[in-house]
Amino acid sequence: MKTAMRIDNLQYANWSEKIFRQMREGGLDAVHVTIAYHETFRETVLNFEQWNRWFEQYSDLIMKGHFASDVDRARETGRTAIFFGFQNPSPIEDDIGLVEIVHTLGARFMQLTYNNQSLLATGCYEDYDAGLTRMGKQVIREMNRVGLVVDMSHSGDRSTIEAAEHSERPIAITHANPHEWMPALRNKRDDVIRAVTENGGMLGFSLYPHHLKDKSACTLESFCEMIARTAAKFGPEHLGIGSDLCQDQPDSVVEWMRVGRWSKQIDYGEGSAANPGFPPQPDWFRDNRDFGNIENGLRALGMDSGEIAGIMGDNWYRFYAENFTPKG
Repeated sequence: MKTAMRIDNLQYANWSEKIFRQMREGGLDAVHVTIAYHETFRETVLNFEQWNRWFEQYSDLIMKGHFASDVDRARETGRTAIFFGFQNPSPIEDDIGLVEIVHTLGARFMQLTYNNQSLLATGCYEDYDAGLTRMGKQVIREMNRVGLVVDMSHSGDRSTIEAAEHSERPIAITHANPHEWMPALRNKRDDVIRAVTENGGMLGFSLYPHHLKDKSACTLESFCEMIARTAAKFGPEHLGIGSDLCQDQPDSVVEWMRVGRWSKQIDYGEGSAANPGFPPQPDWFRDNRDFGNIENGLRALGMDSGEIAGIMGDNWYRFYAENFTPKG
């Protein structure tokens, strides 16, 4: 008998055989991994090359995912399908033609911004959100055409709402939580979540401690109650998990994520100068082996089994099936 589908729609770990084996122990059928933060096109291609070597070296544990059918193949062969995404549009540089190229290489999600203003939209850390740019509207149209999902996880409120309304296909917030549960610059207010979900989009709940109530001390019950309330408000079919797990990463990688090459100063973001690295994960979600704890927590609240299955993986699977393929 097959277990319920499990998909984590955002991780950025220091990838290793240990982590790939933990994915299997946790029953992860698919994981969306960040393959670029601030990289140029050529630098991103090098990251694709590195993943190709891992697919070859650990072919019994992981496989490259292109479409939803690859999740089925991964389940049948006891592996985890890996789908790629960018947390910044930097890999397409200023060339709209690269949108189709990166999709051909295997990218399936691309954020229009990473905290700052980009050529496409405004990030959630800017003082003023001007919304989508002219290039942003054109790039969304091209992303819709080729099957590259618009991700607004690090974008400002106006930009996110405009993206949801402008896009002809559903968009995603792959890793964030409701602002009313935990106020943070990147957590999303109700009008933003509503704009995304009413247009068929998805919200992936994040386990990044700075976005959790009580941070690293957040309880499983509190996290699951937040999911249940969000499901009641916006519909459980629009929700999934995007843990934002950044396992085993050194502080130098945290610095790269937050700063890239755009500043000479250290931008601590939601961290602090006293603790520039990653905060500890909650003890009930330390790594991929703990993924099932969320399912148990939702069950303990009395949530419907079908809704739980959707949140743990079925909803992302459906979203993949509808949005990764080119139009026409």
